[in-house]
Amino acid sequence: MKNKKLTYQANLSTRSKTLAVFLGDKLVGTLTWFGGDNHRFDPDPKYDWDNGDPILTLSMKQHDGSMSLEAISSRTRLPTFFSNLLPEGALRDYLAAKAGLKPQREFHLLNALREDLPGAVLLQPIEDGKPPASPGVIDLFYEEHGQQNSDVLRFSLAGIQLKFSALMEASGGLTIPAHGVGGSYIVKLPSTRFPNVPHNEYSMMMMARAIGMQVAHVELRPTTSIKGLPHDLPENFGESLIVKRFDRDGTQRVHMEDFAQVYGLYPHEKYTRVSYGGIATVLFKESGAEQLIEFVRRLTFALLIGNADMHLKNWSLLYTRPQQPVLSPAYDFVSTINYLPDPMLALSIAGEKRMSNIDESHFRRMAVRAELPENLIVRIMKETVDAFRDRWSEFKISLPMDSALIATIENHQKTLKV
Repeated sequence: MKNKKLTYQANLSTRSKTLAVFLGDKLVGTLTWFGGDNHRFDPDPKYDWDNGDPILTLSMKQHDGSMSLEAISSRTRLPTFFSNLLPEGALRDYLAAKAGLKPQREFHLLNALREDLPGAVLLQPIEDGKPPASPGVIDLFYEEHGQQNSDVLRFSLAGIQLKFSALMEASGGLTIPAHGVGGSYIVKLPSTRFPNVPHNEYSMMMMARAIGMQVAHVELRPTTSIKGLPHDLPENFGESLIVKRFDRDGTQRVHMEDFAQVYGLYPHEKYTRVSYGGIATVLFKESGAEQLIEFVRRLTFALLIGNADMHLKNWSLLYTRPQQPVLSPAYDFVSTINYLPDPMLALSIAGEKRMSNIDESHFRRMAVRAELPENLIVRIMKETVDAFRDRWSEFKISLPMDSALIATIENHQKTLKV
C-alpha cells in the first residue's frame, strides 16, 4: 500500500508544526498542522501491528485485518482519534483558557495537554527536522522533578464534566498537581447544576460491582480535603467522586481508546451512526465471548437504572496486552433520568431507543443482526435483571442515594418490559 508519510526533514511550510506520536517508546507516526485548517496523521513506515507492534486504534484496521498505512487528513478538527483525546464542554473551555488558546484550536490544545492524555499516547514536538527523542525519558524527568514548560493544567481526561487528575500522597490524601504529569486518580467535582451527582455515580458503580460487573475503583471524599484544586473554579463543596485511573498502572501508562475512536467518529457524533449491536460485534470479534457477556451485563444495567448517556465515548477498549483489547472497567454509570427525564437510550438496541419499549425480543434481534450468540445474550440479560431486582431493597438502604433518586429508579422499573 502506498504510504504518503512525511519525512523529518525541514521541507514543510514554515507555518507547519509536527508532533511525533508514540505508544510508550514505539514511534507510530506523525501528526502535522499545516496552518489554517489542515491536519494530517502519517503512520510511520516501520509501524506495523501485523508484526507485533501495539495497536494505536482499530479504526486503522482494514477488512482483511491488516493495518492501513495511508495518511489521514482532516480539516478544521484533528483526525478523529486525536480529536477524541481532548476534553469536551466546560472542561475544554477551562483548560483552553488556562493555555491562552481558543477551544476550537485542537492541534495547539492537544500539544498543551500532551503530557497527560488518556491512555498511553505520548506526543513529542519535532524541532528543526530532527528525529524525536523518546518521550519516556522526558516523562521520568517530569515525574522526578515536578517541572513543566508552562503553567497549563496538563489534564485532558476526555469528557464534559469538570474533573482533574490527582496524585495520591503517602498519607492517603489527594493533591491536584499544578506542575508535572497528573496522577493515577481522577477527581470528579460536584455539579453546580445537578444535585448529588457524585453520590449518584458512586451508588450506581457499587450496584454494578455487587451484581458482577467490572468497574473502576471509586470512593467519595470531602471536596475541601483535596489539595491543589484551582482557585478559579466555581465553588463546589460537599463530596467529590474519586476514580482510580485504569489507564495508569503504577508508573506505566496503559493504552485505551473509546468507541468513537474505534469507529472514526468525532465526539459530537457519539450518539449517532452506531448501535449497541455495533459495539457488541467489535467486542465479540476482537475479544471473545467473555467480553461480550460483560457488555450485555452493562447494557442491561444501564437500562435498569435509566442511564440515557451510555454513548460511544462511555465505552472503551483497554490494551493491557498491546494487541488484545478488552473492555475497560465501567465508568460514568449515572441514573441520568433523575436529572433529565429522558426515557431514551443513547444508542439503539435493534432499532429501539425508548427504554419502556425494550424487551427480550430486542436483545434477540440485536444478536441475530450482529451474528452474535443469541441464547447467551438473552441469558445474561435475564440474569442481570434478576440480580438487580433481588438486591434492590438492600441497595437503596446501604448506598448514599437520596429519596428522589430512589423514587425515580423505582418508578422507572414499573415502566420496563425486561
